[in-house]
Amino acid sequence: MLEMLMPLLYALWFAMALVGYLLGCVNGALLTSKVFYHDDVRKHGSGNAGLTNFYRTYGAKYAWCVIAVDLAKAAVAVALGAWVIGDPHGKYFMGFWVVVGHMFPAFYKFKGGKGILCSGMTLIMIDWRIALVGWGLFALLWAATKYVSLGSVCAAVSFPIMTWAVYHAQRESIGYDVFTFCFVLSLLMAGLVLWAHRGNIKRLLNGTESKFQWHKE
Repeated sequence: MLEMLMPLLYALWFAMALVGYLLGCVNGALLTSKVFYHDDVRKHGSGNAGLTNFYRTYGAKYAWCVIAVDLAKAAVAVALGAWVIGDPHGKYFMGFWVVVGHMFPAFYKFKGGKGILCSGMTLIMIDWRIALVGWGLFALLWAATKYVSLGSVCAAVSFPIMTWAVYHAQRESIGYDVFTFCFVLSLLMAGLVLWAHRGNIKRLLNGTESKFQWHKE
């Protein structure tokens, strides 16, 4: 009986991965720049389809739309993962695929953003303790240094560390395989964010990274 159900289970996981990826492809910065400015944010500044480059290019007027889209798609994906697959592994699985979709959107020639907003919402949806450390590091380092990238990188590094800290003690109750699955996905998600910020990391080390400046208007 189990052998007969295995193809259906594999199909379900594939379908969920596809849903998460396609949700991730709905990029807030690209969508907002197209709708309100008839433009492509990737043609300006750093060339990145993310909130920081959008804000630097167009200002704050429609930045809320970028935030809303990127947070909402991650929230929907992770909630769907918990409902269909289970908690916490479904959350990690869908969080991973929504970040992949955000970074490599099929709708936009696979050139997207760096995954910070949707990763941040994934942390919130997974566990408040993981989110508290990740968002806390981001806010603290951004406020202290004005480097958005530094806060983003450190928040990403904290994700697998906090995943281990939160779920290691629960590995017997949730299952060793589920714990390992979640931890590996947290490493992969952190690795994706670090890879997306490789240019920022190099500039931080060289002292040439741009600091975030508020638009005077």
